[in-house]
Amino acid sequence: MTTIFMKRAAAAALAAALLASAASVARAEINDYEFRLVQTDIKQGDGAIVAVRLIDRRSGKPVPDAVIFASRIDMAPDGMPTMAAPIEAVPSTEPGVYRFKTNLMMAGGWRLSLGAKIQGETGTIESKLVLKAVP
Repeated sequence: MTTIFMKRAAAAALAAALLASAASVARAEINDYEFRLVQTDIKQGDGAIVAVRLIDRRSGKPVPDAVIFASRIDMAPDGMPTMAAPIEAVPSTEPGVYRFKTNLMMAGGWRLSLGAKIQGETGTIESKLVLKAVP
């Protein structure tokens, strides 16, 4: 009888230890990530390349393989949110850096809006970054 009681007590202690360790594992939240512009001043014109880096704020490391499903660039910072330009993703050779080709037809303030999913995380990261097109 004592052996059965000891086995049950050991199993209960092991289960409690497993639950405690699972609860202590730090999980990332979507707010732990952010997009940052690689450059804030971009040469005005057709074929302008805007690059952003996706960073894990906890470690400061870049995050590769995010799925960017929404992108828009407009002149909202200069009071013209309806003045949008076409934008398309282009390949990047640096992990965690996402590049976009666009037509910054006017000098001034531009807003890059992005929506992305990060592999292994729930939720969507949304970001609005302000850059400047310079002549």
